[in-house]
Formats: sequence, C-alpha cells, structure tokens
Amino acid sequence: MRKLVARRAAVRAARIGCAATVFLAPLLATTPASADPATPSQLTAENLPAELAQAISRDLKMTPAEYLERSALAQQLSTYANDFRSERPDAFAGAWIGTDGRPVVAVTSLDAARIASGDGYQTRLAPVSADNLENSLMQLNQWITTLPRELSNAINSVAIDVLNSQLVLSVANTPAGHVLNLPTLIANIKVILLPGSGGPVERRPMAGDTYISAPGSLRDAALKSVDVCSFGFNSVDASGNALNISAGHCDPNLGTTDQQAGVYLPDVKDIPNSPEVGSFVRAQLGGQNALDYSVIKLNDRAVSAGMDQPSVRGSNGTTLTITGTAEPVTGAPVCKSGQSSTFTCGFVVADRVETQLYTAAGESKTVRGFASSACTLGGDSGGAIVTGTLALGITSGSNAADAPNCNEANMALAQYGGTATLGIPIRAILADIDASSGGGLGSGVALRTKQNTG
Repeated sequence: MRKLVARRAAVRAARIGCAATVFLAPLLATTPASADPATPSQLTAENLPAELAQAISRDLKMTPAEYLERSALAQQLSTYANDFRSERPDAFAGAWIGTDGRPVVAVTSLDAARIASGDGYQTRLAPVSADNLENSLMQLNQWITTLPRELSNAINSVAIDVLNSQLVLSVANTPAGHVLNLPTLIANIKVILLPGSGGPVERRPMAGDTYISAPGSLRDAALKSVDVCSFGFNSVDASGNALNISAGHCDPNLGTTDQQAGVYLPDVKDIPNSPEVGSFVRAQLGGQNALDYSVIKLNDRAVSAGMDQPSVRGSNGTTLTITGTAEPVTGAPVCKSGQSSTFTCGFVVADRVETQLYTAAGESKTVRGFASSACTLGGDSGGAIVTGTLALGITSGSNAADAPNCNEANMALAQYGGTATLGIPIRAILADIDASSGGGLGSGVALRTKQNTG
C-alpha cells in the first residue's frame, strides 16, 4: 500500500493544547454570523446510529436522549445570550452549559444578574465584560502578528477564560517559548507551557470519508505526495450546484490565482487512477473573518454516489442525518464523524479560540474557531462536527494529529488536559461563502438537511 504524504504538511493545523484551566473555564458566547429562522428539530434518540450511541456513552457518559437534550438546551442558551448581549453589552460576560447540564449567564452587575435569574438562568458575577475581553484578545493577536516566525511559531493558541477574567496563551515548552516577552498593555494573561509543537503534521488516509488532492494531475510522474483530508457537509447553492464544505488548508493550490485542484476518492492500490469526484472552487485560510474552509464543487459521479444527501459518515459505513445548523456554546456536547477514528465525542471547551497557522510558503494566518475535547486524528481536517443532529462546524486541526489512534492520544495527552480539536463554525462559513459569491457559485448556499430535502 502506497503511503500518502500530506504535501501541505507545513500547515500547523491548530495543534491547540486546551489544558485544565481552559477545560474548567466557561468561555465566551459569540454573536452568530448567521442564524436559522427557528431552532431546527433533531432526530430522536432511537434514530441515531448505534455506533454514535456507543460513542456518546463511552466519551460523554450520557444516554443518547441526554445528549440530544443538552445539545438543544445549548442552542436555546445561545439565542438568549445573543439577545442579552445586544441589549446589555457592558453587562454581558459570557454564557455556558455547566458540568451539571444547567445553563449559566455571566454578568458584570447585580441588576443584570436579577434579569437573567428572572428569566430562569443561573448567574455568575464577573469583573470584566465579554466586549473588553475580546478587545484584549484583538490586541494580543495584533502583537503576535508582529513577532518573528521563530517566536510566533511557539504560540499554539489564545483563548478567553471568562471565569478567571483572563486570556489563556498556550505556548510550546521550548527555548523560543521561554523568551517571549508578553506585552504589558494587556493585563491578566495566563501562559500554559505545552510540549514542543509546530512541526509537520502527517495526514494519513482514512477509509470512507477521506479524499485526496494534488496541485495537478495524479498521473504527474513528478508528483511526490498528495493531500489527505475529509469531506465535511454536503451543501447546495441557489443555482443547484452540489457542493461540499471542507477545510481551506486542504486545497493544495491555496493562495494561487487559480485555486482549483481535483478532489479524488483514494484508490490506495492505484493512486493515479483514483476517481475524481469534484474540484476546489474556493478556499479561505485566515483573512478578515479568520476562517479555514474550502468549497468543493461535486461532479455527477459524486452526486450519484449519494453526496447530495444530508448525511455524514461515521464508523462501519453508518450515517447520521443532519437536521439543521447550530452555534458553538461552551459546555455543549459534540461528536465528529470519521472512519478510522470512528465517531468520537466531547464537549465544547472554548467557543472562541484563535491560533496562527503557517502555510507551506511560510505565510502566517490567523484562524478563529471553537475548541472541543473530541479526539481527532490525522486526515480528519475538513470533517464534520455535530451537536445533537445539528451541523456545528468542520475540523481545522487537532493536538492528536500524529497519534495512531484515540486510545494512545488520550493517554499521551492526559497530563496536558486531554485531546483537543479546533473547529470552524459552520454558520460563519455559510455566511462568508454567500457574501463573497458575487451572486455566482455559492450564492444562497445552504447545508443539505432533512428539512430541505424532504
């Protein structure tokens, strides 16, 4: 079997290290880029794939019904928190689902606490508003972009810890990490030292939900390697184009004038003859909205194979039907699909994380998303992340990318807070695709869901 090597391995795909402080800290509730007109309904517990039910029990210690209930509760909290914040920006300090499953709203005044409490929510007083913490985060990221690469490469991620009113800076435990001179204008920065990171990430092929791509033809004799990533959510635009949303750093022609590159289902016994199922038509890494996503236009072969359906693939060929979209909420349960790592589940541990990624050309890009404790292995980039049966985001990176399996990843990373995955919110992606379409391909894009496919 030919080994597939990721050509863009130099992309440091958010090897985030959410240590215990971040896991325990309830973080920021962010304003959605776009919202569904109403909270979509979900499948019932008995309609979940058996493998997903097993993963929920194994990873979350919940029943499928409890998983769906807490997922729905998190979306209700998201809607309430966004309205509360828009009306009282100086008083809102965050929202999350507690470990006991109860929703909590953090505020900066007793008057605001009485309002949230009267609406049925637990409250927590905090000294700093969400807006002020976000301003500090922006200042810190501006400072990071001015650093030489050998220093900025030592910074894994930055997260907002609302409970302790501080920013959490994850820094590699290397000589470069030790010499960082943090800016004094930003108060309350906590630094977490993690094992050295920033090196190449091997993207191993996965069965079923894996695709491969290359800058040119797979038959090019000079081709030394290919990219290995995972399909995300099936989508369709207003013109009826069949699309799939994956990770932006998976496009081997990212940053070139013509970003199009073929997307293939891997034939591991004969890579040059792998069947083509589409091509990249748009890829975004960083930029104004700090997103990491790509748009793959699927061909007739892919559509006839079933990629016009509202489903994501898990273990043993099972599928989960997608019923709508959701916002990341700290404490919400999540699961990701994958063939090699099967369904794995966890919780949203930070609903706003920013990290610097480096392209193969050495260019630094800021990417913003959410962090979860679900185990994600190499080759999962671009894959689907769900909460309940709602699409939550796509996988951008992981601190377990080099692990052979999740059992070894969990043991190796336990002392550093466990496995962590960076996800890119799906609603923010959809909004950006539509806004940048110019009325052409991608205009009016929507995920394929049970509701819109009948």
